Formats: sequence, C-alpha cells, structure tokens
Amino acid sequence: MSLKSQDVLVLLKLVARRDQPWTYNSLATELDLSPSQVHAAVQRAIKSDLAYETDDQIRVHVRNLEEFLVHGMRYFFVPKKGAKSRGMATLTSAPPFAALFLDDDEPVVWPDSSGDVRGESLAPLYKSAPNAARRDPELYELLVIADALRAGRTRERMLAAKELKKKLKNYG
Repeated sequence: MSLKSQDVLVLLKLVARRDQPWTYNSLATELDLSPSQVHAAVQRAIKSDLAYETDDQIRVHVRNLEEFLVHGMRYFFVPKKGAKSRGMATLTSAPPFAALFLDDDEPVVWPDSSGDVRGESLAPLYKSAPNAARRDPELYELLVIADALRAGRTRERMLAAKELKKKLKNYG
C-alpha cells in the first residue's frame, strides 16, 4: 500500500474543515473526486497513521501529517514543472506567501484555463486541486504550502514548514 496524491488532498481538506461534520459524498463533491476515491484515501491515511478513527469520526493525526509533508513531499510527490501557461497562482505567487516574497521571479501557476495569472507551470498535487482550491480559500493556502514543501527552494520550504505548523495547530 502506498499513498496517492489525492490522499494528501483529502487530508488537507479535512484540516481546512477543522471540526465541521462531513460525509464521504460531501468531501467528494468539494474535491471533485468520487465517494469511493475519498473512502479509499481515508483508509490509506489511517493505515499510514496520518489519520485515525475516534468516536465514529475520522481525525487527522497532525504531528504525523506535518512530519510527512515537511520531510517527504518533495521526494514522494516529485514536482513537475513545465512551460509558461495561464493558470492559478501557487508557491510564492499565492497566499500565504505572496506578501513575503517580493522578488522579480516569474509567477508559478497550476495550469488552468480559467486562471488569471501567466507564469511557469507546476503540475498540481492532484488534477482537481485548482477547482477545489477555488471553492475553499483555506484549502488553497494549505495546497500552496504543500507546493512550497515539494517544489520550493530552501527558504520557501522553511517558511512553508512554519506556516504548516500554524495551520495544523488551528486544526487540533
């Protein structure tokens, strides 16, 4: 058994939702996945000790998720950069990092036909991530942090690790 990129997407969505109740169908709709994909993702997360079940509720194991994202993202979900494209901003071009990095680097984007930024393309963690992020600003920030951890330079990864710690503290 190995984790898939949609597993991380589901876990980040659970963090973004905090303690709000959810169903497999509601998460599937919000993430543009099927209910069976969400269920399988949750089961893989539980087997990987990134989530656990308590009182008939699935909870994210925040310490383990933080360790996995900070130390494993860039090795497990290798970033795929591409040509210039129109899309949705990520990395240092999007919140929470856009205000911190005021350099002349070209924006980095998830290719997306309805995006409003042009820049170097970076394949999103999962193909439905841009649509899901557009509907949920908190999830968007978590996905940008995950991108910084997997595709960022050293300084960006260090800041992303700090931001992730803050976000996960709000969850638990």
